[in-house]
Amino acid sequence: MKTASDAAGVRFGLVAARFNGRIVERLLEGAREFLLDRGARNEDLLLVRVPGAWELPAALDALADTGRVDALVALGAVIRGETPHFEYICNECAAGCARVTARTGIPVGFGVLTCNNAEQASARAGGKAGNKGEEAAGAALEMANLLRSLKS
Repeated sequence: MKTASDAAGVRFGLVAARFNGRIVERLLEGAREFLLDRGARNEDLLLVRVPGAWELPAALDALADTGRVDALVALGAVIRGETPHFEYICNECAAGCARVTARTGIPVGFGVLTCNNAEQASARAGGKAGNKGEEAAGAALEMANLLRSLKS
């Protein structure tokens, strides 16, 4: 019987933003290692790059429509600046990711950091606060297995 943490046979779309790339690469590394450690194969991890967090939902949506993935993981980092731009990007990115799951039924693990400063982001990308990329991959995996079990 397949457990919630068994990634064997599950196909993942990892959508990673290039903006704040140093942080996002660490999130991506955490997500990949988590999934591979649980039985996913490299060929079942499809990586797509986008410019920034704003573009994540569009790529997730398009990838969901291909039929090539069972779960998606959104990876990005938005760091607060001096203007309200931060709120617009964070709100629309989160809402857009949620809409992908609602529209397609494919779970999206939300690994987009929304931090006040670079230190907070670094702590959440493999530092003392863990790796939120790993956590997002875990949520996507658990939901993919749950949804599969509900359909069978």
